[in-house]
Amino acid sequence: MSPTWHLIVTTVGGILAGLALASALLWRQQRALTAARYQATHDEVTGLPNRRLLLTRLRAALADNTPCGLVLLDLDRFKAVNDTFGHDTGNMLLDQVGRILTGLDAPVGVAARLSGDEFALLVLGSRADTAAVARAAHQAISAAPIPVVNGEVTVSASVGYTHTRLGLSARQVLSEADAAMYQAKRAGTGVSGHHPLTPPSPRSRDRHHH
Repeated sequence: MSPTWHLIVTTVGGILAGLALASALLWRQQRALTAARYQATHDEVTGLPNRRLLLTRLRAALADNTPCGLVLLDLDRFKAVNDTFGHDTGNMLLDQVGRILTGLDAPVGVAARLSGDEFALLVLGSRADTAAVARAAHQAISAAPIPVVNGEVTVSASVGYTHTRLGLSARQVLSEADAAMYQAKRAGTGVSGHHPLTPPSPRSRDRHHH
């Protein structure tokens, strides 16, 4: 091979190697960015969307005047599960509850874990659809013992729901569903819906600022 061709081959090889390295670095950066975005919008324990993503979807629905409702639920006596079986079992229970909620045969746009043992369902549909999803979620969680690493755990949930109306903010929707959830817990009814003429209780105010 002549010196000239050798130089050309060496130069082209160097360029190709440089392009391959740059491409690999770009792929790694994009992968890291995708992972960071996922972690910022999803719950670490269950893999469900988190509060941030739920609020984003809720605000988008409100901005588009899309008929939708919000269902909030928390597990009754979840602390006793953690205290009795440990946090690993508690986390497995949360994961199983998340799977139950995502598997509901209903018009659920988003199933999210907000914090602790509190979950939310954004329902795309009418108030009747929202009420039906709330009842379905309560029944699905309470229907049978949930398998965990130590065996099975029987749990129930307190569920509250509301439906969006013109002029409501995402914070107001959350407060209404929250008030209904705690009404269900206090009354022991399992499921309770917010009625527009009933103001949010002091217990529920200022819990969902973000």
